[in-house]
Formats: sequence, C-alpha cells, structure tokens
Amino acid sequence: MSKLNVTRRGVIKTGAVAGAGLALPTYLSAASHSGYTNAPTGSTVTLGFNVPQTGPYADEGADELRAYELAVEHLNGGGDGGMLSTFSSKALDGTGILGKKVEYVTGDTQTKSDAARASAKSMIEKDGAIMITGGSSSGVAIAVQGLCQEAGVIFMAGLTHSNDTTGKDKKANGFRHFFNGYMSGAALAPVLAKMYGNDRKAYHLTADYTWGWTQQESIAAATEALGWETVNNVLTPLAATDFSSYIAPVLNSGADVLVLNHYGGNMVNSLTNAVQFGLREKVVNGKDFEIVVPLYSRLMAKGAGANVKGIFGSTNWHWSLQDEGSKAFVKSFGTKYGFPPSQAAHTCYVQTLLYADAAQRAGSFNPCAIAEALEGYEFDGLGNGPTLYRAEDHQCFKDVLVVKGKDNPTSEFDLLEIVEVTPRAQVEYAPDHPMFAGGSLGSCNPGA
Repeated sequence: MSKLNVTRRGVIKTGAVAGAGLALPTYLSAASHSGYTNAPTGSTVTLGFNVPQTGPYADEGADELRAYELAVEHLNGGGDGGMLSTFSSKALDGTGILGKKVEYVTGDTQTKSDAARASAKSMIEKDGAIMITGGSSSGVAIAVQGLCQEAGVIFMAGLTHSNDTTGKDKKANGFRHFFNGYMSGAALAPVLAKMYGNDRKAYHLTADYTWGWTQQESIAAATEALGWETVNNVLTPLAATDFSSYIAPVLNSGADVLVLNHYGGNMVNSLTNAVQFGLREKVVNGKDFEIVVPLYSRLMAKGAGANVKGIFGSTNWHWSLQDEGSKAFVKSFGTKYGFPPSQAAHTCYVQTLLYADAAQRAGSFNPCAIAEALEGYEFDGLGNGPTLYRAEDHQCFKDVLVVKGKDNPTSEFDLLEIVEVTPRAQVEYAPDHPMFAGGSLGSCNPGA
C-alpha cells in the first residue's frame, strides 16, 4: 500500500465565515460538536483523497487527484475560484471550510478493495482525515464506504457506477454524485434502438465485480425491453489485459452486437482486441456488427484511439458542455494542467465542493450535520444542470449524456461527441426499485 502525505498551499482570508449564521441542524448543539471522529481543533481541516495511483484505473485516479488538488486550492482562496462562482449555493467564499484552511493526504487504492480500506483507515487514524473521498472501482468505493460508516466519517464517493453503491450497499455516511448503471441503460437503450433497430442479438463481456454485474444487468434489461435479445454474458477478470480468448467465441455466437461492460484499461484492451478480430467489418444476421461501451470516458477514448469512432456509450459529464459551471471548471483545470478534465475529475471536484458547502451550511464538521445538510439538497451550477441529492439513498439525480466516438476528432482531447442530453426524469427510479433492493441506509454514525 503506497501512501503520500501532502499539504496543499493555501491562504485563509480574514473576514466573517460565510454561512456561519445559518441555523444548525435541529438535533445538534454547540456543546455536541466535539463528539465525533477527528473533530478539528486547530486552524486546519484534513481531507483524505484515496485514488487508484496504480492498477487498471490509474489514469482515472491521476485525473481525480488533479481535481482534488484544484478543489482544495479554490476552497482556500487560490486560483480563479472555479465553480465556486457558478454554484447555486453561495456559502463558500475561499476562506477554507468554516474558516479552517483545507489540507489533504492521499492514498493509493491500487484498484484493490483491501488496499483501499487500509489506505483510508490510515488516513483516518493517523492523519486525522475528517472526510474520505475517491474511487474509480465500485468494489473499492463500496469497501471504503463501509469503512467510513464504521469509523464515523463522511465518504464522498468519486467515480463509482455500480447500482450497489447506493443500492444494497448504501450507507448513511456515504454519498454519490456520479450516475449509475441503471441510468446508463435508461439513457443509452433508446438511442441504440433508434440507431440499430429493435431486433438485435447482444453478446456481453462483463468485468467480474460489482460494477460489471450491475452494469450488465442494467443495459441488458433496458435493451431487452426494447426488443433486443441477450445471447450470452461472459465474466472477465478485472486483472485481464488480453481479451482475445473472450472475443473469439463472439464470432460463432450469432450475436450482431458486442457490449463491453468494461472500464478504464480493461475497455481499451478489450475494444482493441475486438477491432483486431475484425468485428466491426462483419455482417451478421444481415446487419452490420456493432460494438457498444455503456460507460465511456475521454481517458478511455484516448487510450483506444481510432477504435472508438462511431461507438456509442454514456457518460456523467463532458468537458465540451457549455453551461457556465462546466466552462468555469474546464478553464480552471485547463489553466492549471494544460488539458481538459475527465468525467472522473469533474465528479471528484464537485464532491469536494459539496462536502465543504454542506459543512459550511450546517455550521459543523459533525458528519451527521453534514449528512442532514446533503439529504434532499437541490443545487445547480456544477455542470450537470439542476441536481437532487436524494435523501432515501444518497444518490444524485441529474441529466445523463449519451456520447459516441467522433469520426473526425480535431485533437487528442476532442474524441467524444454528445449525441443526447438525457433529461433527469428519464433516468430516475423509485428507491425500492428491484435493481437497488436489499440493504438499509441505516443511521448516520458520528464516531467518537
């Protein structure tokens, strides 16, 4: 387990703390504020950024860490402030959080649940982190979310797409801004039916862990409802790098669509193998063979190169969006790092701001005060349009993007084009939907 301790530069401006006069949650009093894990006692507050710095999702992790650093800079009054100026809430003013300068520590999840839990545990117990955030693997996110529930700190999930994160494995101390597999299916299936017809036979290759399972279930259910047939679903190891042996059987299956329920380096490798096998030139059942990638990212598109041209998928956010929040974030990130941010970077930056804003509005770092401030919270100006943090499961509901690989990209960053902005209402579901059944949110744990 690799771990760095890093303190971010930042200056606390003098002046009144924004939101300090707001009413505290009804069950908290000033006297109770110290009764929680890692209550800050000095002039700083420490956040824990737990990302995959090694493993198949390391590219996403690197971009997440860039976004976290940028968020800390903005919270401490540095840079141009980014989305602090477009966020519908005006509680944050660049004086840190509740007047305390924000510092942070980082850990390497290695895209492994055990390593991620050990890293988060160290940040909480040794470094005094009051909030943990990060991810890229849903298996990691679920494991760390459970740890944070036990430890009595808030977990602001980074990139995690499994239905289970806010389904059967949801926790009162955990919150997810990123969309999920169900939402991908609900947004993507109608576009696939429109483009490829209702009479299709799909063969699925699926990453063998919680995200892959629920992504496959979601896209299969959504496409089958429109007339598609699922011919086969084959599970693949997360550690796999060569998918040739999984691609070959597709040719004799009778399928005319290959659905790659893979992410990160897995998707880059499996798509590359599929193209090498000539699938995109095949005609099966009198139809051109098609490949679908339900969960897309710019980083994956870059890795796969020309192989992504014309391939449809879904994404949580894209740097080409022209709303004021997206433009502000892209400008800040691009100025600092020299290239546009990924969807992973976006969701991590937003989660950091949402945590800070909740603490500011609640007037406390007590995790239960922050949970109360986030539950049922509606906001705008952070790049996805009007968004709700639903109280029942701590899932954000917002618009979802359907994208496809550009046929004629203008740069290494201009690889995806937005085909449709799916309205929030189309991807919403009841808290007791069967795909999210089981488990209980439980009660917030303030810890010590």
